[in-house]
Amino acid sequence: MKYPLTLSLLLVSVVAPAQKLATPPTPPPAAAAEPTPWANMIVNLIPRELGPTNMGGRVTDIAVYEKEPRIFYVASASGGVWKTDDGGLTFSPEFQNEPSASMGAVAVSATNPDIVWAGTGEGTNRNSVAWGDGVYKSVDGGQTWSHMGLEKTLQISKILIDPKNPNVVTVAALGNLWGPNQERGVYRSTDGGVTWERTLFVDENTGAVDLARDPSNPRNLLCAMYQRRRLPWDFISGGPGSGLYRSTDGGKNWHKVTRGIPEGNLGRIGLSYFYKNPRVVTATIEYKGAEKDRPSDNGSVKDYAGGTFRSTDGGESWKRISYVNPRPFYFSIPRQDPQNINRFYIPSDHISYTEDGGKTFRTLGRSVHPDFHAWWIEPTDDNHMIVGCDGGVYQTRDKGKTWEHLNDLAIGQYYAVAFDYRTPYWVYGGLQDNGSWGIPTQTRHGGTAFWDADNVGGGDGFHAQVDPTDWGTVYTESQNGGMIRYDLKNGGARALRPRLEGERLRFNWSTPFILSPHNPRTLYVGANRLMKSVDRGDTWRPISPDLTTNDKDETKAAGSLGVTSDNSGAENHCTIITISESPRKEGLIYVGTDDGQVQVTQDGGETWQNVTANIPGLPANTWCSRVLASKWALGRVYATFDGHRSSDFKPYAFVSEDYGKTWKALSAGLPDGDCLYVITEGEKNPDLLYLGSEKALRYSFDRGATWGRMNTKFPTVAVHDLVVHPRDLDLIVATHGRSLWTIDVSGLEQLSADKMKQDVVLMKPQDVLSLGGGGGQSWDGDGIFLAANSQPGTRIMYYLKSPAKDVKLNIASASGESSDDLTASRDAGLNVIPWNGRIYGRLATGDYRVTLTVDGKVYTTSVSVEGLPADGSGAQNQGDGD
Repeated sequence: MKYPLTLSLLLVSVVAPAQKLATPPTPPPAAAAEPTPWANMIVNLIPRELGPTNMGGRVTDIAVYEKEPRIFYVASASGGVWKTDDGGLTFSPEFQNEPSASMGAVAVSATNPDIVWAGTGEGTNRNSVAWGDGVYKSVDGGQTWSHMGLEKTLQISKILIDPKNPNVVTVAALGNLWGPNQERGVYRSTDGGVTWERTLFVDENTGAVDLARDPSNPRNLLCAMYQRRRLPWDFISGGPGSGLYRSTDGGKNWHKVTRGIPEGNLGRIGLSYFYKNPRVVTATIEYKGAEKDRPSDNGSVKDYAGGTFRSTDGGESWKRISYVNPRPFYFSIPRQDPQNINRFYIPSDHISYTEDGGKTFRTLGRSVHPDFHAWWIEPTDDNHMIVGCDGGVYQTRDKGKTWEHLNDLAIGQYYAVAFDYRTPYWVYGGLQDNGSWGIPTQTRHGGTAFWDADNVGGGDGFHAQVDPTDWGTVYTESQNGGMIRYDLKNGGARALRPRLEGERLRFNWSTPFILSPHNPRTLYVGANRLMKSVDRGDTWRPISPDLTTNDKDETKAAGSLGVTSDNSGAENHCTIITISESPRKEGLIYVGTDDGQVQVTQDGGETWQNVTANIPGLPANTWCSRVLASKWALGRVYATFDGHRSSDFKPYAFVSEDYGKTWKALSAGLPDGDCLYVITEGEKNPDLLYLGSEKALRYSFDRGATWGRMNTKFPTVAVHDLVVHPRDLDLIVATHGRSLWTIDVSGLEQLSADKMKQDVVLMKPQDVLSLGGGGGQSWDGDGIFLAANSQPGTRIMYYLKSPAKDVKLNIASASGESSDDLTASRDAGLNVIPWNGRIYGRLATGDYRVTLTVDGKVYTTSVSVEGLPADGSGAQNQGDGD
């Protein structure tokens, strides 16, 4: 469907009376409880969390137990809630199996560190944010959670727990970023979340973006209401619904504050009380001011939108003290120093601070990753601050002169992933605001840490590709077609962004490009036209017309409808977003666009057919998240669609067997509220599919007729990309919130539908790699995330159609001189038995025989223990996985 912008809807502004929600909320099923067909096929597969950590990930909120600041909780934008009880040295994920991973707020009781509230749905206004399903409470420090309702609010921006009574909770519900919804506003509970009363509501387009409480009197509250709307091609910040409200009875009743507030439409407002004297409050207010009246604050006034204000009567009246308010739609978290009235911070993509009450500003914290969204200052020691940004969590104990990166959280927000053929192989991918990186899957020192990674691109990292015949040639992309080719062996890089003389190409924020499966020197990149290079990107030519709708309303400059404009390029629309060339036929190419078009050429771009109208039940113009030309059948193609940007949260997956002429839906059994991002086929198994969505990793053994969920030690998280390594048969998972994962799927890849009819199937294991080198990092302390090697070692996998009475498993050298018995399981389904490559403690290269005996019947296969290649790379050792 088109995404109508009904301005009359956006201009409504009505304050409604309080509304009582008298029915206790019904907890939704936990993510792990979702019905899972094929459960016995994957229950024994243990995913490996590869990391890395240093690349960070956006943090939205921090809740500190101020009686003991060593205990605090971190809300990750898309990676759940984390807890530390050692001051940030180590963290544990405490909210990872619930139905949502996108977090907007976290709060801890002032009297009990085990009482924690989590608000799902990130309140940040980025184009890449996700949604949630309400609020959760834990009374055991995050070990278990209860869903406490408000599931239709979609995005929560703030939670306040009364410092004297933890049953009194106030929630700022920002609401749906992509459409109207009635469930916005401020909610209050006095019985620990059993019932809720909405005490502040403006309209269906305006939600609560910030709550602040008087530190000396919890009855005094301030609330910022914010009207906003994101479209796939635009973002509207502000409107008549936005405003500032005050309560003097703990949030039961509110009145609008207008004295000293700029007239006209407002945007986002941020709030901060002064701890020593709470009658002093600092606020940043987004509004459209007269440029001629604005002083040149440090020469950067062009970056500011609105100004900084101060109240000296608890928030009832205000006076502007500065025009400083950088990029308010994304930041707006002013922080008043709790001890010094003249010092406060205006965090944004940098840290502006003042020591003279806002007359002048300086920049702080050059060693800290930019883009700040969470900020806590210890009330009685203003030297101690903990901040959250797009790079994770940082801490300072000297007011920001020096910083410590709390580098134990693997919360990287990957968009895409690729691999090479080195031994051991490396993976490459791009992350939100953290560039593109390559990282080895195994190392000689026992595991993989952030220091093993190589940077291959800056900005926001997206797609990456590696030449399969030369691991030293790596391609990455950053922001609107900014492609670079790297020579990792000899050094050097070359920019490859395609251009056409006399024509402006439109590139998506996440520009897709692929290497042809028929010739790695041939590249395809998607703009509004498909571009092709046959010389590794040095020159380009178009091989298509405009393959989008080219809607003029959706291709104009963004930001003009808001209070202030912000056009970063993320709103570029009517662009190609996914490309796939058939591995079976050169020149058979499919593309999908962000405005919902699916186009195919069977002759290398000479002619194109738009097959979108053939897809049944798909709303018009729904973002095509992935097209995939099958490696198993020439006319087969898969497509997934993601409608959340048009407020459509249904899953859409389809397959065609005739080049897109007709399509069949594959979404049976998939839950609403979980939009689909990627689909890929089994590398060796024609019946196997893998599916990534906003909240899950799924798989199917019957080509999409039924789906199972991977929930054995794999968290609820957005899965943005999936690839299977053809040689090693690892499934490589790029998550947007929990970094990279690998899963040994060699057993699944060898278990076709026909084989599952057999009583017993013994699979060939992955080979064992003898890495040599040391045995780990013994003296680095406890604050480093290290993904322990999975090598040397492998997994012996076998399938039992029914439970067996007697199972024996033996590993023997090829000569038969040495052998060892492993403990075997007798369960129906896929059994996974780890083997460390050793017989009686000895690791020796060579071939080994695997013998499985099931109720007297014998089955055999082989496994090899290999050493590293002489050059340490193995780049040419592509193999075929057999």
